[in-house]
Amino acid sequence: MTVHLHWFLPTGGDGRTLVDRHAYPDGGIERDRDAPVSGVRAPDIEYLAQIAKAAEQLGFEAVLTPTGTWCEDAWLTTVALAQHTERLKFLVAFRPGVISPVLAAQMAATYQRITRGRLLLNVVTGGDSTEQRRFGDHLDHDRRYARTAEFLSVVRGAWSGQPYDFDGEHYQVEGGLTALPPQPLPEIFFGGSSAAAGPVAAAHADVYLTWGEPPAAVKEKIDWIRGLAEQQGRTVRFGIRLHTVSRDSAKDAWATADRLLGDLDPETIAAAQQALGRSESVGQQRMLALHGGSRDRLEIAPNLWAGVGLVRGGAGTALVGSHADVADRIEEYHALGVDHFVLSGYPHLEEAYWFGEGVTPELAARGLLSTVPASPLLGVPAANGRPASAPGGAPLLIAGGR
Repeated sequence: MTVHLHWFLPTGGDGRTLVDRHAYPDGGIERDRDAPVSGVRAPDIEYLAQIAKAAEQLGFEAVLTPTGTWCEDAWLTTVALAQHTERLKFLVAFRPGVISPVLAAQMAATYQRITRGRLLLNVVTGGDSTEQRRFGDHLDHDRRYARTAEFLSVVRGAWSGQPYDFDGEHYQVEGGLTALPPQPLPEIFFGGSSAAAGPVAAAHADVYLTWGEPPAAVKEKIDWIRGLAEQQGRTVRFGIRLHTVSRDSAKDAWATADRLLGDLDPETIAAAQQALGRSESVGQQRMLALHGGSRDRLEIAPNLWAGVGLVRGGAGTALVGSHADVADRIEEYHALGVDHFVLSGYPHLEEAYWFGEGVTPELAARGLLSTVPASPLLGVPAANGRPASAPGGAPLLIAGGR
C-alpha cells in the first residue's frame, strides 16, 4: 500500500525560527506592519498561495490548515486558495463545538461543489479550556468529546440525502438535511489520546491522526484504536503529524535543527512550557513528556527530534536527517499501519521543496508512492544552503495551530 503525503499551511504566520505566535507585537491579531517582528512572515494570501502552489507542484495530496484564535479562518482561507490551485486538497481543521452540525454539513457540501471535491475535514475537539471559552464553549474535556460524537452523527445524517432527526444531550435536530449532499463525502480526520477520545475515533473517524511519538508509542495507539473500531465493525486508517528537516546529508540536517534550537533562549522555552503545561489535552501532555522542557537528549528515537515541542503547541517532533534517513522513518511508521503523513517545516515554503525534491523520490523508489511529480529543477545542485528551486529571501516564523 502506498502512503499519502500532506503538507501544512501556516495561517498563523511562518518563518525561520521556532518563535511562538506571541512574538507578534499585537499578539497576532493585527500584525502591525509598521513594527514588524524580525524574521516573521505574515500569513497573507499571496504567501499562503506560494506554499499551496509549491505543495501541489511537489506532489502533496493535501494541506492541513489549523484552527484557533491565532490563525486565519480555515474555511475562508482555503476556499480562496482553491482558486490558486487545481488538484490540491484542503484538510480543514475546525472545532465542532462552535458551529451547528447541520450548518457544517451544508458548508462542506458547498465547499465540495466550489472546489470540485477537494475538501477533507480535521475535527479538533479542543484541549484548552481558555481557548474554548473564548469561542463561547464552556464544556469540560470529556463532555466535549461526547458532543463531538453527537456532532459527527448529525453531520453524516445530514449528508444522507434524507431528512434526519437526532435527539441527544447536546443536539436536537428535526429534519436535518443538506439539499445536495457533498460529492464525494469528505473524509474525516480525527485525533485524541484520552480515554474519552478513543471511542469517538473508532465510531466516526475515517483517519485517526496522532502527533509524532516514537514508533513503539504510535503502535500502541494504532492497536488501541483499531481494537475499538473492530468492536464496532469499522475499519479506521491512520495518519501521523510531523515536522521535517531533510537535507542532502544528515550532518546538514542536524546543523539546521541545532540552529533552530540555538535561536531559543531559556526564558522563551520556560514561558512556552508553562503555558503548554496548562493544556487539558492528553496528546499535548504526551508531547511535553518527550523532552520534559530540557534541551538535553532531544533525539528521542532514531531521527525523531523533540526540539520543536519546546516552544510549539501541538505537533512537537520532527524527522531530522538525510533524505534517505527521513524516508527510512516514514517507511518504519508505514509498516506499523500509518498511511497518511501530515508534514511541515520551518519555513514551510522552503522545507516543502527540501522534502519534495529529496524525500519524495526516495519514497517512490521504494514503491511507497504511486506517482512522483516531475520537477524541472530536480537534479539541479543546491545553492546557499537552499534547494535550487526554493525562493530565497524573507525571514521567518510563528508556531500555532496543529
